[in-house]
Amino acid sequence: MDKKIARRAKIKATIRTKVNGTAEQPRLTVFRSNCQIYAQVIDDVKGVTLAAASSLAVKDKMTKTEKAKKVGALIAAAAKKAGVEQVVFDRNGYLYHGRVQALADAAREAGLKF
Repeated sequence: MDKKIARRAKIKATIRTKVNGTAEQPRLTVFRSNCQIYAQVIDDVKGVTLAAASSLAVKDKMTKTEKAKKVGALIAAAAKKAGVEQVVFDRNGYLYHGRVQALADAAREAGLKF
C-alpha cells in the first residue's frame, strides 16, 4: 500500500473511533477525489444517509475550491431540508485545509452548526 494512502487510513480510523453520528447530531463526512468532492450527512445508529451533495451537480466552470464551497452550501441546504441543524464533522483522514476547509466553512455559513 502506498505510504500516503496508509497514513490517511490510519488517521481515518482514529477519527472514526472518536466521531460518531446519532439521530440528534449526525456525521457530516467528506470525500475528495482529484476532480470532485462529495459530502454526506449520515446517521450511524440507523446506518442511513440523511442528505448528500457532490460537485457533480455543479455544472459551472470554476476552481475546485469554489466547487467545494458550492457543495458546502448544497449539503447545508439538503441537511436542513432533512431536519438536521447540528452535525459532527468527519474530515475522513484529510488535512483540514484547502477544499475540505472551504466545504466546512461554506456549510457553517449556510447555517449548519458543528
